[in-house]
This record gives sequence, C-alpha cells and structure tokens, in this order.
Amino acid sequence: MRLSDSIRFHAATDVGKVREHNEDNFLVDKKLALFIVADGMGGHAAGEVASAIAVRTVHEEIKRESELLDDYVSGATGASKVTPKDVVALVDNAVQRACSKVHEEAATDVAKRGMGTTLSVLLVVGNQGFIAHVGDSRIYLARDARIQQVTEDHTVYNELIKRGKLTREQIEKVQQKNAITRAVGVYERVEVDTLVIDLTAGDTLVLASDGLHGYLESPEELRGPLSLDGDASVKALISLANDRGGKDNITTIVVKLGEEGAVDAARARRLALKRDVLANMPLFSRLTERELLRVMQAVEVRTHRDGEVVIREGDKGDELFIVLDGKVVVSRGGQQLTHLGPGEHVGEMALIRSAPRSATVTAVGSAELIAIRRADFFEILRKEHEVAVKMLWQFLGVLADRLDQTSSELHDAKRELAAEDVTSDIFPIDVDETPSAPPSASR
Repeated sequence: MRLSDSIRFHAATDVGKVREHNEDNFLVDKKLALFIVADGMGGHAAGEVASAIAVRTVHEEIKRESELLDDYVSGATGASKVTPKDVVALVDNAVQRACSKVHEEAATDVAKRGMGTTLSVLLVVGNQGFIAHVGDSRIYLARDARIQQVTEDHTVYNELIKRGKLTREQIEKVQQKNAITRAVGVYERVEVDTLVIDLTAGDTLVLASDGLHGYLESPEELRGPLSLDGDASVKALISLANDRGGKDNITTIVVKLGEEGAVDAARARRLALKRDVLANMPLFSRLTERELLRVMQAVEVRTHRDGEVVIREGDKGDELFIVLDGKVVVSRGGQQLTHLGPGEHVGEMALIRSAPRSATVTAVGSAELIAIRRADFFEILRKEHEVAVKMLWQFLGVLADRLDQTSSELHDAKRELAAEDVTSDIFPIDVDETPSAPPSASR
C-alpha cells in the first residue's frame, strides 16, 4: 500500500491571546495528500487575504495536474515518464503562481500594498514527500527517536547565523531579527526552497506557523503532544503556544503516515543507513541534517548482480559511487587492487572532471551502491550556496590527502632508486670469471 493512501491528519488554527484577527490559513486535501500552512502579513486584514489567495491558488494548480501525480505513482514508462523533478517543478510553479496572484491583488488596492504570506506545502506522492517552502512557517519530521526541522527559516536571524558575522548573543539584540526575508506576494516572483523526502510508515510530519514554533525551545518539545491520539495532539500544540503567551496566530497540521500503529522498521533502517553512509563520507561530513536531506534527494540507489561491472577502466564516467551494502572489487589492467565495503566510495573525481576511468569496479555477490551524477552534484552547488561552500572545501581536503599520498609514494620510490646497489654482495663475481677488457686500439 502506498503511504499516500494511508494518511491520518489533524489540523487546527487559533487567533491566540493578543491578535484580534487570524491571518493564518491552512488547507488539507486528503485525496491529493496535500497539506498547506500560510501565515499572512500586511495589516488591515490584508494578511488574511494574502494567505487565503496563496492557499487556494496552490491547491488549484496542483489539483489541475493530478493526472501527472497519478502517472508518477504508477511509474508509467515511455517518453512521458514522470520524474521527481517534474513533481518538484509542479509544486514550485504552484507557489510562483500564488505569488503572482497575491501580488496582482495587492496592486489593485492601496490598503493591501506590500501584503504577503509565508507558505509551507507538503505533498505526499507514493512514498515520498514533496516540500515547497517560503518564509518562517516550518515543517518538522518525526521518525523513530529523532525529530528534526526540515525547512529553513527565511529570517534576518537565520541569515545572520549562516553568515557567522555575529554571535547568537549579539544577534539576540538585533532589532527586527525575526523579520522574514522572503514572502509570497510581496514581489511578483519569489525564491522557493524545495525538498524531496523519502517517507516510511510511522513517520509524522508537523506543519506549523511561527505562532507555535516560536515558543519551542527545541523540536523535542513536540514529542509529548505528538504522542496523543486524534485531535488531542493539535489541541495540545495550540495550548502550548497559548500557555506561553499566545502573541501570534497559531496554526498546525499533524500528518501521520501508515495505519494506526504501523511501522515499517525495515524501510526506516534502510533510510537511516543511507543517511549515515552519506554523513560519514568526508565530502558530506560537515553538512547539517537539512543539507543531508537535500543531497539524499539527488542520489540514486542501484543494485548490481554478482560479477556485474559498475565502472569500466578507460570509459568516461560522470558518477561517484558509495557502497551501501555488499562488496565490490577494484582492479586495473586485470590485476586486483582492493575490495570496498559499506561506506567506502570510488570515482569521486568524476564529479568535477570528465576523464577516463582509471580502474574497473565489479560487484562481488549482490551489491547496492549509491550513485551521484555530476549534473545533480552541480545543481546542488548552484542552488545551495551554503552546501556548495562546505562540499567544495571538503573536496579540497580530499585532493590534498591524495596529493600527500602521491608525494609520499614518489618520495619512497625516489629513495629506492637512490639506494646503493648491493647486487654484487648477493651474487659475488669470481675474479677469474671477470670478462677481460677489450683490446685497446692501435696508435
């Protein structure tokens, strides 16, 4: 059964204890498995208009393309095969359309000029969650013992943290530190963060406006309310925010995947293994959890049969391979060099240059490998600047290690060549057997 066919959800919104109007909006479409939270801004009820337009427009745009989603789930083949990138493009375009409509509405009414809204969208298709995000509403993922924030706040505070120019203590004193740096509708277009997450039965996702998450000291505070059944979970979250001040409107949607009590432990272990293998690789070791999720959506897991060639010496390649399960053997010129097991990698230079492969890699028994294509690697570098800096810095480290190793090998080889020739000590030559010198030429 597809996860999108077995979703339980609960949603609630509350004006809070201070505001007179609720400018938040949310939407749930169970058939589409679509969930949206929007937090409007603009005053004079303009925020409520902006969030309502955005929610409605995203819903209409995605609903219009429901056949595309069906084709993706069914895995239809041929020239019209739908890929994850197609679904990502769909949710991105839906948010852009919403941005345009909110902006158009603001242009027709002076009282609504500058209105906008945050937007956090979750679309569950098959066994994957497609996320589109703008602003400072949030989406959290709870799986096993871990609860993590999977979206990134577009706020002054977060931008200053990322740049590392000020300490957290200094940033706390900055006025307007909670001001958002991106919103739907303020301009005709907006930069949208998109993410694809592999999901499993037992996962819980939480969509929340800042009226809720602003009162959370850590994601772990969600654990208690999420353990409650039915609507009690969202009621507990609303109460938490109100009990701590309720200064803003409060909206949340709790999405639980799989039948009640169902947990796909095997799939969860596979997803955790995939994450851990990537996290332990030097190239990705400095990435945050959200950044690792961004990389995970760009990789492909492939199964190779015993004896199947993964990389052939002399061929041009554009992929890095990381062993997820099983073993591979590396050989050159028909001579075996080494075996690689889980967590070990080969072919990383193919990510940055197009050159013939220097060795052949062959599966030993059944082996699963994570493949990362150069084109997908470059796309991450272009779109995720923080990730790009970290990965390129790590790549320099890998190259430096290789240079050190090569220098050491050359040094050893040079020392061996310069060593004294002791052949005569091992195989002494009898004086009587010494070849006589050729006669000298006559003068």
